[in-house]
Amino acid sequence: MGKAKENALVLSQERIAEGIYSLLLQTEAIAASAVPGQFVSLYCRDGARLLPRPISLCEIRPESGQIRLVYRIAGAGTREFSELKRGDTVEILGPLGNGFPIRPGRALVVGGGIGVPPLLELARHLPGEKQLVMGYRTSETYLEQELAQAGTLYLATEDGSRGTPGNVLDAIRANHLTADVLYACGPLPMLRALKAYAEETGMEAWVSMEERMACGIGACLACVCGSTEVDGHSQVKNKRVCKEGPVFNAREVEL
Repeated sequence: MGKAKENALVLSQERIAEGIYSLLLQTEAIAASAVPGQFVSLYCRDGARLLPRPISLCEIRPESGQIRLVYRIAGAGTREFSELKRGDTVEILGPLGNGFPIRPGRALVVGGGIGVPPLLELARHLPGEKQLVMGYRTSETYLEQELAQAGTLYLATEDGSRGTPGNVLDAIRANHLTADVLYACGPLPMLRALKAYAEETGMEAWVSMEERMACGIGACLACVCGSTEVDGHSQVKNKRVCKEGPVFNAREVEL
């Protein structure tokens, strides 16, 4: 089933950390076809904000026709979404982009900041041993309980209040974590460091990139990133994050 645009029903909304909200939506079409790593575009009611806001899928519940979005307030659009309440509707398009491949073997799943939410559904789908490393700024974590149920969880905090002091790579090295496949989502410096670490240790690596998007369907080229090979669509060395991504083999993209 392809992408669908509809008015999704808001089932619940809650603040789960400073500036972080969890939004549960009823949307049978998207829930039935989405896979871990994909995203949806939400449209504002304010006509002055024409472009939709891309938000990754935190949970996919096909049996009940629901999806869960966990997002950070980053501007006027997401602030508008944070005011949605049970019974409201929001215009939504999805699922969009390409998700994570599900590989056999031991998995190392690494997230930082708002890159944490899309990794919950991925961890639940992975079949083998799963080590999850999640990075936060402070002790105010989110999704910790759900992640701990999906695999062996390690935390890193920038202020040293929980888990390993420092970043996710510090936690990986401190706990001597290895795997067959590395999956990661988070800020660009984190992905760049993890790509180098995967190359150093011989791990297959898949990264989900967070880029500013406009159309969300690959038409406008606003979200291109550098690639190691010539792209068949643009005929230059780039990839469209919203279309060919947001998930890429780390070897395919320049970070």
